[in-house]
Amino acid sequence: MDARDTELKKELDASLRARRELGEEYESALVDSFLEKVDQRIDGAVERRVRRQFAEQRMTAARDSRSPRATDTWGERFGFGIVSLVLAVPLSAIGGSVGGRLGLVVAWLGIVGVNVVQAVRTDPGLFGRRKPARDGDWDD
Repeated sequence: MDARDTELKKELDASLRARRELGEEYESALVDSFLEKVDQRIDGAVERRVRRQFAEQRMTAARDSRSPRATDTWGERFGFGIVSLVLAVPLSAIGGSVGGRLGLVVAWLGIVGVNVVQAVRTDPGLFGRRKPARDGDWDD
């Protein structure tokens, strides 16, 4: 039993004692007074729940409004390009030694493909396509 339940129980006990002392002619007023206190308690609980749910909805809306691309910075794109070039050296060596010119071409097609995918991911309108709508679907 929490403090509010204890307080409400005390109020009920006080109302019952007052009814015994004052008689039946005050019963209606005592019941109305007690019910008013119960209504206030219920209203307070409902108000707290509504405020909590509203705050949760606002937080959810704020989280949903941020697009994943908002975290892609110039530094991340630059870093991806540097890593791509650093990995291009050993991939070129392996592709060239194992498959000759064809192996070298395949290695570089893979490197370019990965970079194109990364570029389109960070900027969907890069190659002239329309940007996706907010829910992730493409606008027509």
